[in-house]
Amino acid sequence: MAKIFPNCSSNFTTISLVSGMKSSFTLLLGLIFCFFLAVPSVNAARIKDLAQLHGVRNNQLLGYGLITGLNGTGDDMKKSIFTLQAVYNMMTRHGITINPDSLADIKLKNVAAVMVTGTLPPFAKSGSTIDIQVSSMGDSKSLAGGTLLMTPMVGPDGKVYAVAQGSLSTGSFAFGGKAAQVQKNHPTVGSISGGAIIERSLANELGTGGKLEYQMRNADFTTAANMAEVINKRFGQGTAFPDTSGTIKVAIPSQFKEDVVDFIATVEVLEVETDSVARVVVNERTGTIVMGKDVRLATVAVSHGNLSLIIREDTSVSQPNPLSEGQTVIIPKTKATVVEDDGQLVLLDMKKGVSIGEIANALNAIGATPRDLIAIFQAIKASGSLHGELVIL
Repeated sequence: MAKIFPNCSSNFTTISLVSGMKSSFTLLLGLIFCFFLAVPSVNAARIKDLAQLHGVRNNQLLGYGLITGLNGTGDDMKKSIFTLQAVYNMMTRHGITINPDSLADIKLKNVAAVMVTGTLPPFAKSGSTIDIQVSSMGDSKSLAGGTLLMTPMVGPDGKVYAVAQGSLSTGSFAFGGKAAQVQKNHPTVGSISGGAIIERSLANELGTGGKLEYQMRNADFTTAANMAEVINKRFGQGTAFPDTSGTIKVAIPSQFKEDVVDFIATVEVLEVETDSVARVVVNERTGTIVMGKDVRLATVAVSHGNLSLIIREDTSVSQPNPLSEGQTVIIPKTKATVVEDDGQLVLLDMKKGVSIGEIANALNAIGATPRDLIAIFQAIKASGSLHGELVIL
């Protein structure tokens, strides 16, 4: 007795090698068996793509600053009073004295007020840099070629977490005069790569109390249960527990107490069988229809016919005979035409396990356009024959 391909599966049956023909046949079966074991499931996804750790998140930052060095495309100081006030405050901080009564006489064309936005990533330390976005706040025509002055960026708590400064890149231009103008892309929004230096780091506690909590990006009971099962198979029963459809609590094993990062890295690459709600998403504005793989239709008859109603208004003039002392009268005439195409009653016999392609072919047989299909799906859902969720954007 010889065991064929012992590394493929522990449940693989022991087969006796009696002859060369049987050996070849057994070899072929073993190769096919191992091939199917090696092929990953179509619905499998990594845990890092399905969930994220609670507390490990980005934080948004916001700042108000000034762009200088513009080529006459800055804010109109007569209209953008806040820009003029910001320029006055900046000059005052630098020891330049300006009479407040003379602010109305200041004319600056190369300065623009902007809002600066950025994202503070988790575990970011002081001294590292982040990318920022800069957008015009006033009536500036273009920010191309400008330089952002030192701008504090604060978080929701009002504390300064980063300071932004640098040359702006818009990837656009805008030139012209009173009669014509040439513009490419969007000149009033730009970015600065690495334009903000982090000054304060956030405290992120990882594995507090020897436990981790994963939050599902798309809550689903089946996927959460499958995720906990995969983790328990890898690290032992009781390691993971699906608290709700959107959260999975994981206890850090004793061998990883001092190396939580290695444990998280091992968990993230585990593949999980995913599941989702059967859903049909339609967009009436664009006529787009997207169907999930689990959408099912019960047997239903659909009739589709085009009804066109054309209303045309004509007028005729009635003039009196000469010397009859009558009046000229305008007589309106309305002509209505109704055109109805021959409707087709198509039987959609949807058996269990039907594919999306078969549903699409059956609906296309009606000859409906995508926008007509949206109305058909709504009617099928109302009839109770659509087994799934219909989402209208």
